[in-house]
Amino acid sequence: MAGNNGAAGNMGNAGAAGSAPRVDLRRRAPMGQQVEKPKNMRETLGRLVRYFIQSQNLLIGLIIAVVAVTIASLIAPSLQGQVIDAITERSWQEFRTLLILLLITFVANSLFSLAQTLLAARLSQSIVRHMRYDLFRKIDHLPIAYLDQHSNGDVMSRMTNDIENISNTVSQSLGSLISGVLTIIGTVAIMFWYCPQLTLITMVTVILTVLVTTFMSKKMRVVYRRRANALGRLNGHSEEMISGYRTVLAYNRQERTKEEFTELSDRLTKEGIRAEILGGSMGPLMNAISSLGFVIVAACGGYFALNGMITIGVISAFIIYAKQFSRPINEIAQLYGSVQTAVAGAERVFDLMDQPDEDNSGTETIEQMEGNISFRHVNFSYLPGKQVLHDFNLEVKSGQKIALVGATGSGKTTVVNLLMRFYPADSGEILIDGKNIMDLKRDWLRHNTAIVLQDTVLFSDTIENNIRYGNPDADDTALQNAAETSNCAYFIRRLKAGYQTVLKQAGASLSHGQRQLLNIARALIADPKILILDEATSSVDTRTEQRIQDALVNLMKNRTSLIIAHRLSTVQDADAIVVMDKGRVVETGTHEELLKKQGAYYGLYMAQFAGNQT
Repeated sequence: MAGNNGAAGNMGNAGAAGSAPRVDLRRRAPMGQQVEKPKNMRETLGRLVRYFIQSQNLLIGLIIAVVAVTIASLIAPSLQGQVIDAITERSWQEFRTLLILLLITFVANSLFSLAQTLLAARLSQSIVRHMRYDLFRKIDHLPIAYLDQHSNGDVMSRMTNDIENISNTVSQSLGSLISGVLTIIGTVAIMFWYCPQLTLITMVTVILTVLVTTFMSKKMRVVYRRRANALGRLNGHSEEMISGYRTVLAYNRQERTKEEFTELSDRLTKEGIRAEILGGSMGPLMNAISSLGFVIVAACGGYFALNGMITIGVISAFIIYAKQFSRPINEIAQLYGSVQTAVAGAERVFDLMDQPDEDNSGTETIEQMEGNISFRHVNFSYLPGKQVLHDFNLEVKSGQKIALVGATGSGKTTVVNLLMRFYPADSGEILIDGKNIMDLKRDWLRHNTAIVLQDTVLFSDTIENNIRYGNPDADDTALQNAAETSNCAYFIRRLKAGYQTVLKQAGASLSHGQRQLLNIARALIADPKILILDEATSSVDTRTEQRIQDALVNLMKNRTSLIIAHRLSTVQDADAIVVMDKGRVVETGTHEELLKKQGAYYGLYMAQFAGNQT
C-alpha cells in the first residue's frame, strides 16, 4: 500500500476530518429496496463498456445465445399453432414434420438457455476481476489524505458491495434485458403479421398489466420501506440491549427494556402483515389480468375464426404470445432498480479510480545518509482555513533523540506526517541532510525511515513474516536480534509454533502490549537512519515499558530519533524536548532546563506527577 515501502506500519488518522460521499436515494426499487441513482448514467455506462470490450468474446457468445433463445421462444408458439391446424386439417405428414421441428426448437431453447447462463456468469466474473484489479491497484497508490477523509467502510464497500452489484446485474439481468427487448419487438411483429385486429385488442390487457404493476409497485415501496424501518429499529434496540446488558442489569431496567422491545416488535408485526398482504396480492392480480386476457383472446379470436379471418392454431399462438409479451415488460420493470443500483455502484468505483495518485515526485537519494532533519518555516493545514502548523521550525542533528510533547491536537503527529511525505507542506521546506524531501525519492525516504505507531498494525500471517515486513531481505540473525532487542522473544518462545505462529484477526490472541512489541521489532529489523516513535510505549505495562526503554537506548545510537509522547516519564532522557501548543513551538530544552523555566512543560509535568509527589 502507499506509504508502506520500508516503513514499519501504516499511518493512522492524522486529524483530517472527513465523511463518506452521500448516496443519492431519489428512487427506490419495487419491494421497498433502496436504489442509488447515478449522477451521470451515460458516462458511467460508457466506461463500463470498456470492461465489456476486454471480455468481448464472452460478450459476443452471450449475445448469440440470447438471440438464439429469443428466436426459439418466438418460433415455438407459431409452430404449436401450426401443429393444431395440422391436427384440425388431419394433415398427418405435416403434423409429424411440425412436431419434429417443435421438438428441435425446445431442445435448442434449453441448450442455448444453459449456454446463456454459463456465459453470463463467466462474463460477470471476468468484468469484476478486471474492475477489482484496477480498483485495488488504485487503492494501493492513494494518498494518505484520501484514506483519512473517507471511512475504511466506505472504501471497502466500493471494493465489495458496489462491484458485487455490478456482477449480479451482469450475470442475472443483462441477458434478461437483451432478451426482453428482442422478445417484445419480435412478439409484436409476429402478432401483427398474424392478425392486426386481435393484436390491438390484446394490447388492452398489456396496458392494464403495466398500469396495475406501476400502481402496486408504488404502494409496495411505501409499505416495504416502513417494514424495513421497523425492522431496523428493532434490530438496533436488540443490539444495544445485548451489548449493554451489564448496564441494563446495573440500573434495573429489564422491565422497561422488555416493554420497549414488545412495542417495537408489535409495530414490526403490523407492518409485516401489511407488506405480506400487499405483496401476496400481486400474484393473484397478475393471474386475474392474465385470465382476462385469455378470455378476450379466446372470445375475439373465436369470432375472427368463425369469420375465416384466422385459424384455431393462430388463436392458440396468440394466447401464448400475449403472455410472452407481458412477461418481459414486468421483468424489465423489476430489473430497472437493480440496473440503476449497479450503475450507481460503478460510478462510485470509477470515482475512486479517478482520484489522483500519491505524489511520487523526487529523483534524488543520499549516498551516506547522516539523518539531519530541518523544518524551516513550515505551515500546514489538513482543511482550508484550519491551519495546524504555524511557521514551524525545528533542527534535529544526526543521532539526536528529540521528543515532541504537548496537548492533544498541538500538531505533534502532523510533524511526522509531513516528514514521511504522507502530506505535503503548504509552505516552507523540510530538509534531510540539506536536501528537500520533495526532491528525494519517496520510496527511498520511507525505506530509510521506520515508524512505530500508537495503534498497532499486524497482518494475518506468521510472527516471522510480520517482523520481516520491515525488511523482507533480513536474515535469521537480524530477525532474532530484532526480537531480542525489542523484548518480544521471551513470549514468542512460549508459543507452541514460535516464530511460525499464525496471527489470526491481526493478533487478537496477543495482548496489546505484545502486539506493540512486535511492531517495535519490525522497526528494528528495518535498520533505519531515522526512527519515529508515535506513542510507541503507551499501550504496555510499566515493566514492559522499562524493558523497551532499555532496548531503545542501544537502538537509538547513531540514529536520529523523534519521539511523540504524552507520558513524560518516557522522554526525560531525550537530548531535547520540544513543547508544542496549537501548532507552534513554545519551549525547547532538556528535561531539567524546562523544569527550571516553570513554563508550559513544567505545567504538563506537574499535571502528571504532582499526585505522585503528595
